[in-house]
Amino acid sequence: MDISGNCDSGWEPVRDAFVGNFERDEELGASVYITVAGRPVVDLWAGDANPAGDPWVEDTIVNVYSTTKTMTTTALMMCVDRGLVDVGAPVARYWPEFAAAGKEDITVAQVMSHTSGLSGFDRPLAASDLYDWDARAQQLAAQEPWWQPGTASGYHAVTHGNLMGEIVRRVDGRSLGTFFRQEIAEPLGADFHIGFGPEHDHRCGELVPPPDGLANQMAEVDEDSLAFRTFASAALDGTEPRTREWRASEIPAAGGFGNARSVGRVHAALACGGTLDGVTLMRPETVESILDPQIEGTDLVLGVPMRFGLGFGLSSESLPLPSPRSFFWGGWGGSLALTDLDNQMTVSYVMNKMAADLLGDLRSATLVMASYQALMST
Repeated sequence: MDISGNCDSGWEPVRDAFVGNFERDEELGASVYITVAGRPVVDLWAGDANPAGDPWVEDTIVNVYSTTKTMTTTALMMCVDRGLVDVGAPVARYWPEFAAAGKEDITVAQVMSHTSGLSGFDRPLAASDLYDWDARAQQLAAQEPWWQPGTASGYHAVTHGNLMGEIVRRVDGRSLGTFFRQEIAEPLGADFHIGFGPEHDHRCGELVPPPDGLANQMAEVDEDSLAFRTFASAALDGTEPRTREWRASEIPAAGGFGNARSVGRVHAALACGGTLDGVTLMRPETVESILDPQIEGTDLVLGVPMRFGLGFGLSSESLPLPSPRSFFWGGWGGSLALTDLDNQMTVSYVMNKMAADLLGDLRSATLVMASYQALMST
């Protein structure tokens, strides 16, 4: 197996796990990036960028679906750090139209922790409808919550990005994609993009969706359930990122493009208290506030026990992380971003062969376990 990149001495377990994923025919192309105290100790990539066999190279980027949410959350937390947003305040303080339909008391924190009751769009959309930002903001502002806000989480699969992104736009004036590029990606040198032009198209890998996309999973779900309503409200099949229209649009819950290095670069700043290589995104206490528990229990959409902080998943009995002061999220198909504040470590994984399960698969889990094995032995 031809693996490119670098792996520090002592971190061979990660390389071995990465190779193992390919040897079991679980990958087409992928990258993994591990940092400790801001320094990369693993930066590997391998395989093919697309089914045609073009190689996955150092600067290949692919759509990471919901791992994009971690970038959007970081942008909103920067607004919190700058005093532009209070997570305990009603969203309507910053976005007055949002108070319609009984939403006047929904807080920013509830939006961030998937408890606002707006897990989907009342009027189901085609993927192309997501390209009209203003129309989606107006739709969400007018919509009634699907359950009592704050009482339970219900994964906001696509709406999460529109809700957080509109708050950023209202308090900063820039779109989420522009804010992210100017305030995060460019200062850190992170090759991650939320809406971009054709100049990067030649570097884009192609996702290989699982057979039937989400259709098989949704076929067994009650059409009146929140899970069905949520995912059917903006039905995606995994082929959208091949289009220029999707790539150009800012879809901050699902449309980000990057690789493991670019994901890890942003998360390394969080792991180091908000500052990396002289670039400060936020103060350490703002990073720490991500760990403030917002809700715990069976998620109404995902149907499994979840524990959410501000914009990220937290360690819980059902999903224990090696360090309790860690936060994470991943994307449909398998990508993952994990940040461990105790060890100042990040684990980032991006791939193009999508797993069928919405909640990830063993490929990233083996890389996380190997990372802690290496960390404990170095």
